[in-house]
Amino acid sequence: MTTPMTVSEKILSAKAGREALAGDVVTCNVDLVLGTDASSPMAIDYFERMGGERLHDPARVMFAFDHYSPPTSGKTRAFHDRVRAFVAKFGGTILEVGEGISHQVAVERGLALPGGLVIGADSHTVACGALNLFATGVGSSDLAAAMITGRVWLRVPETILVRLVGARPAGVAAKDAALALVGEIGADGANYKSVEFEGPGLDQFSLEDRLVFSNLAVEMGAKAAVFPADEVTDAYLAGRATRRGTPTRADAGARYAREVTLDVASLSPRVALPHAPDSVVQIADAVGTPIHMVFIGTCTGGRVPDIHEAIDVLTRGGGRIASGVQLVVTPASREVERRLTDDGTLARLAAMGATVTTPGCGACCGTSGVIPADGSTVLSTANRNFKARMGPQSVSIYLASPAACAAAALSGRITDPRTVSP
Repeated sequence: MTTPMTVSEKILSAKAGREALAGDVVTCNVDLVLGTDASSPMAIDYFERMGGERLHDPARVMFAFDHYSPPTSGKTRAFHDRVRAFVAKFGGTILEVGEGISHQVAVERGLALPGGLVIGADSHTVACGALNLFATGVGSSDLAAAMITGRVWLRVPETILVRLVGARPAGVAAKDAALALVGEIGADGANYKSVEFEGPGLDQFSLEDRLVFSNLAVEMGAKAAVFPADEVTDAYLAGRATRRGTPTRADAGARYAREVTLDVASLSPRVALPHAPDSVVQIADAVGTPIHMVFIGTCTGGRVPDIHEAIDVLTRGGGRIASGVQLVVTPASREVERRLTDDGTLARLAAMGATVTTPGCGACCGTSGVIPADGSTVLSTANRNFKARMGPQSVSIYLASPAACAAAALSGRITDPRTVSP
């Protein structure tokens, strides 16, 4: 009798060519290898030290210039030049400056498919799991080995099952729900585990919403974060993917390390306090905190629905940014930028006084875009708020939804976006 399996066990079994249960160490075939400009130079070093002579499959290797987009120094420009030289010699695809964040573009281009295995030298590669695949971050040496062999070794993780139930209240964003989950499970609560989502509340969340959940799972220590494939997945991939994936569901009787129920109906807007993503409180507990910079962007807040969510609040509140507040908007990709240009959103934001920057990671990790001033307080749609995350050690970073960030831009302090009125 076959052992009942979780989604992660099923996917890794298929990629390893044998039964793979939690705790097993397996070597798996990889569908897509993602490098960034922050990680690829080191991966290339390992590639050379390992005696790499070719890429196993150049069509499955993609490098993104996203963390230094654009480069801010001769040193970071040299990172780009090194990757360009490598690709000219061995092949692979480069996402040039402004094309967007590696895993965001992989999703947009239909390269992350149900049942697949995607690895990237960016911990937030886990976001791709929103499309019913196993996606995880790896070190530069593992990235190099996968470039050479097309394979990666993994210990099959135990799984935490998260059931989403209840109807989402008006004014509660996907980011609020995801932050609530991070707060409940904690920064170490999912260490080297897969988080798998199910439940009747799934239909409350779009594919872009699901990307936020999967992305933030790494802030709980998760190795992967997987949603089921359904009509939401199919609708998103229609016109993007050139081949079908293999939708994968858990078996009845699959074993879970823990089961968590998130009642979406009970939620209100949330804020993560400095300096930990799991230091999550209801927004009411932070209302009134003065804010100097608002950042709307990154892989948890820079997609079209996110920026629409923000501009809706800004417009409802009169569109005047508070004195002393800098509003920075960074689209997650070129596709996002193009769509927001076509519908006039970016022009409207610029007219309100927002600084709109090159698509990519932007200010999130302090390596590009607008750097906050020493001693300032930032409200951000990003996924991390560690000390020095955005550059200066003295900056205090709060995390919230695009709507809450927009409300703070209007008032100059943390504000419940549900209270913003004309």
